[in-house]
Amino acid sequence: MVILKPEKGKLLIAEPTLTGDVSFNRSVVLLAEHNEEGSVGFILNKPLEYNISDLITEIEIPFQVYNGGPVEQDNLYFIHKVPDLIANSIEISDGIYWGGDFDDTVSLINQKVISEDDIRFFLGYSGWSSLQLDQELTSKSWVVVINDYQSAIIQKSSNAFWKEKMVELGGNYLLWSNAPENPSLN
Repeated sequence: MVILKPEKGKLLIAEPTLTGDVSFNRSVVLLAEHNEEGSVGFILNKPLEYNISDLITEIEIPFQVYNGGPVEQDNLYFIHKVPDLIANSIEISDGIYWGGDFDDTVSLINQKVISEDDIRFFLGYSGWSSLQLDQELTSKSWVVVINDYQSAIIQKSSNAFWKEKMVELGGNYLLWSNAPENPSLN
């Protein structure tokens, strides 16, 4: 297997050894930023039990909200694929953007110009200080893979995403794809 370096736009797949880690067990993280100062990402496969209209009463449409990670969980973040509609967006890569003008975003969602296929909301984010992610990669906590989905990652079903990535990695990972989430309960 080719070992990739972390970069914005790539995916981090939690190694099975992270079993028991409350935040990252069976996580798939989209890296939104990676540089010498640190890294920022959003967990893609951890839906929360409420939707955006539960959090932002001005939004009338109940888009799903995801747990983006353990940092700043009282803040809302979003990624999207409509930079032509949302001013001040930051490109992550491959047609995926981060943030932008929130008031315009709310208005466009309510007007049904932006659909749930265009945007994903997160409470919190995943963050690593300078070299912290590199240390976690050295200790084999993560596998870095290319985001083959590009901007379609926003529509990617979250329920079986980690398992699908284990199957794609093959080899010993294939065994983990069908293991119970908590092996001690087996």
